[in-house]
Amino acid sequence: MPERVYKFIEVVGTSTESWEEATRVAVEKAARTLREIRIAEVEELDMQIENGKVTAYRAKIKISFKFVTIEERQFYKDPTSWFLEKEHSNFDG
Repeated sequence: MPERVYKFIEVVGTSTESWEEATRVAVEKAARTLREIRIAEVEELDMQIENGKVTAYRAKIKISFKFVTIEERQFYKDPTSWFLEKEHSNFDG
């Protein structure tokens, strides 16, 4: 079996409908920029409350994805879409 490395990040999804919707939003938004997502774990659930009423559901999600080297990216259709951490000098995030 080839050696692999995985990275974890945390994201927070929100919804006015439910925690399930908040988790779905978090994973689907993350999947727009991350490839090879493997696992999503719900870390924490909370709610925003205004005037005694729930106004939003929030879900903190821990997402695992495969870390891919520059050399491995050449085998994918869109190698520029991988999540990069300050790999390029023009990174401003």
